[in-house]
Amino acid sequence: MTDEMTAVEQALARDEIRRLAFAYADAVDRRDIDFLASLYSPDARFGTHGKGADGARRFFDGALGQIGLAVLLVANHLIEFDRTSPDSASCAGDAQTARGTVWAHGFIDDGKEGFIQQLIKYEDRYIRVGGVWKFTSRRHLLWLGWRHDEPDPLAQAAANWPERQIGLGSIPYDDERWQEFWTQR
Repeated sequence: MTDEMTAVEQALARDEIRRLAFAYADAVDRRDIDFLASLYSPDARFGTHGKGADGARRFFDGALGQIGLAVLLVANHLIEFDRTSPDSASCAGDAQTARGTVWAHGFIDDGKEGFIQQLIKYEDRYIRVGGVWKFTSRRHLLWLGWRHDEPDPLAQAAANWPERQIGLGSIPYDDERWQEFWTQR
């Protein structure tokens, strides 16, 4: 790869980086801890949980084990490539690292607060490892969260869709990864 990325290379790299945020949301929804861990670089740090895939597994296993259902809707993903040198005219440099912000709207069955919604801003750092974009860090910033006191949507009867449009659905409860996650607890 040359020192400067073409517009097409930048677009492809942005698409791959945006896929990280979508894949993260999907892995959280389904409790696919191994896939979630694979989205991070070997140098990603998770505090006392360690670094890399093992640190990610320990961190997310603990964090996601404290909540039930969690669905994240991803939006407004902005990505900037880091320059390799201050005198580079390209905004992309060699595109081995990048940073971004992305918003998420979370629907969460929190074990302490009940059913809640959150608006979350993530400040991300990305790195290209072996030709694949990965998270190197992901900072979760809460804008606001609110609880749904009445009625609790998770206490509804089954919808049995398409018979009824209102009620509790079958996802994520029927997903194999979701079931594996909770069976191991």
